[in-house]
Amino acid sequence: MERDHSADALKIYKDLKLDGLIAIGGDGTLSIAHKLGALGMRVVGCPKTIDNDLSGTDQTFGFDTARMIVTEAIDRLHTTAESHDRVMVVEIMGRNAGFLTLESGLAGGADVILLPELPYRVEPIIEKIKSRGTRKRSFSIIACSEGAFPVGGSLSVLEQAHQVPGRGVVRLGGAGKVAADAIAAHCDAEIRVTVLGHLQRGGAPTAADRLLATRYGCKVLDLIRDGQWDHMVALRSADRAVPLSESKKERRVDPRGDDVRFAKSMGICFGD
Repeated sequence: MERDHSADALKIYKDLKLDGLIAIGGDGTLSIAHKLGALGMRVVGCPKTIDNDLSGTDQTFGFDTARMIVTEAIDRLHTTAESHDRVMVVEIMGRNAGFLTLESGLAGGADVILLPELPYRVEPIIEKIKSRGTRKRSFSIIACSEGAFPVGGSLSVLEQAHQVPGRGVVRLGGAGKVAADAIAAHCDAEIRVTVLGHLQRGGAPTAADRLLATRYGCKVLDLIRDGQWDHMVALRSADRAVPLSESKKERRVDPRGDDVRFAKSMGICFGD
């Protein structure tokens, strides 16, 4: 059961006589920071999430590192998929946004990409797998977002919010197995599911993420110096500040955007 401790946080903030608070995180962290700002706390935000789903910025730090790790995992799965003639389904994080799955799937050479923004049908996926077989491609790689779901279906959930004390969000999981089971009913190929899980969230950050985090850190100090409270740093062609209220607007993959269009032109199936 959730409890509102914002008054306690504000009291501690005042008792410690803090000059301000720097909130580093994703939509949950920054939206809470925005609410604390409305209560009188001086806050600035720094966007960090592998999901890359904050509408206020073009990129969050952490995303590039996760994208590299997922791409490498897909690269490795190609080897065993090809040698054992298997369909490999890779379940990838991202919740309701498919940026990580889309971009790592593109970079890693996935044959099918399943996104939350594009509910899939099984028939095009089966057709794609079978067409590869006619070209002596006896294996396929499917990059599946944890938020992907079939047309008419719903999100795959491991735990409901009420099952996790103190947490107000559901825990997603199982989308890869749902897709694999649906495919298995129409396909003779051997199917394996790999859930990358928290492997996507660790490891040494890429140079690009280190540079972005450094730039954000410097810009955060600029916001504090200039008294731009209730703002977060953002990257939109160049570093800038945007209101923290922007963090409440979820950014999603554009199904008609260039990345999806480019992927389709390369023969990648989205199940739509």
